[in-house]
Amino acid sequence: MANDEQKPVAKKKVAKKTVAKKAASKKAPAKKAASAPQASSAAGNGSKAANAGRMRVTLIKSLIGTIGHHRDTVRGLGLRRLNHTVELEDTPATRGMVKKVQYLVRVEKG
Repeated sequence: MANDEQKPVAKKKVAKKTVAKKAASKKAPAKKAASAPQASSAAGNGSKAANAGRMRVTLIKSLIGTIGHHRDTVRGLGLRRLNHTVELEDTPATRGMVKKVQYLVRVEKG
């Protein structure tokens, strides 16, 4: 009988997005400046210039039994299976990832 004495709970009204708000939230993609001349000049100088700032990472040890964060890092590097090699840009972030899993991978310059 106590349920009869309770007042019904009023539902809160949720504001719906208007068409103007939706249009404002969808921004037009900015146009990128053409960087073709830079890319073509680097490719035209030979393989050393094209690979400058690059490194090759190869998975040489199985991920079975490794720490979960290390498995995620290897996947983040783009390595999928044993002896799989990927070519990555040589950035501080990539170097940090490789250093974290150095016991699983082999690194070659350029």
